[in-house]
Amino acid sequence: MLVPMKTIVDEAYKGGYGVPALPAHNELLIRGAIEAAVESNSPLIFLVGNFNDGEFNRQMIRHFADQVDIPIATCLDHSPTFNDCVMGIRTGVTCIMADRSMLSYEDNVAQVKALAEVAHAAGVSIEAELGHVGQGDNYAVDGVSMLTDPDEAKKFIEETGVDCLAVAVGTAHGQYKGTPHIDFERLQAINEKCHHPLVLHGGSGTGDENISKACTMGIAKVNVVTDVLQNAVRHVLNSEVDFTEGNNGFRLCPTIQAAAKEMALHMFDVCGCTGKAVGTGLPGLWKAPPRPVRPSAI
Repeated sequence: MLVPMKTIVDEAYKGGYGVPALPAHNELLIRGAIEAAVESNSPLIFLVGNFNDGEFNRQMIRHFADQVDIPIATCLDHSPTFNDCVMGIRTGVTCIMADRSMLSYEDNVAQVKALAEVAHAAGVSIEAELGHVGQGDNYAVDGVSMLTDPDEAKKFIEETGVDCLAVAVGTAHGQYKGTPHIDFERLQAINEKCHHPLVLHGGSGTGDENISKACTMGIAKVNVVTDVLQNAVRHVLNSEVDFTEGNNGFRLCPTIQAAAKEMALHMFDVCGCTGKAVGTGLPGLWKAPPRPVRPSAI
C-alpha cells in the first residue's frame, strides 16, 4: 500500500530504527525490493525522479504497491526546482525532496517553506537538506565541508515545517574515494536539538555498522543507490550462467531482480526495520512463476 513518507519516517523515528530508500529505475529493481519487503515484513521507500517517463514509473510502483499490505512510499529525490517538485506531486509521489542545500540559509528556508505548504495541501510529505552532502569522488573535501549545524537544523525545521531533514555528517553520494568518517557527535547533537526524523544521504559504502548506529541516533531514512546497482552488476558478472548462450538470455532479468531483493533484505536488517511494517504482507504474491523459454527456431 502506498502511503505518505511521513507515516513511515515518523514510525521509524519513534521506534529508533531506519528505513532504506532504494532505487526504482526499472521494474526489476522495484519487484525485487517489494518482494524483499513482503518476505521480511519491512516498510520500504523508493527513490524516484521525473526523468525517463517518471509518471509511468510512479504508476508502476502504485500498481505493485496496491497488491501488498506493506507500507511503501515514493520520494522524489533531489528535486531542484519548484516546477519539478510540483510535477512530482501531480504524478503521484508521496514525498518531495526539495534540495536547496547549495543556497544561503535564508533562501533555502524561503523556497522549502513555500513548497512545504504546497506539498502538505496535497497530502504529500516533504524532505529538505541543510548543510550539503557532496560527492564520494571528492570526499577529501566534501566529507568535511558544509556539515549541518545543530542549532540551525532546529531552527530550519521550525521555520519550514518539513517532515524530515537530510543532514550532512560525513557521508557522500556515490562511491567513496577514501574511508568515510561519520561525525556521530554532530549527529547526536542534531538529534538532541531537533527531536525530528533525520535522513542520511550517501548510504552506499558507508559501512553497515555506521548505518546501524546512525539509525539509533535519529536517522529514520537511509538513501542507498550505488550499492544496489553494483550488487546487480556483480550478480551478472559472477554468474555461472553464460547469458549469451542459447536461451540463457531469459535468465538475465531474474538474476537482476534477485540481486535487488538480496540487497533490500540486507539493508532492512542493517537499518533495523525488518519486521517493523504495520501490515502483515501478502506472502506468495511475489513468487514469480517460471519464465517460459522460447523454443528454438525450426
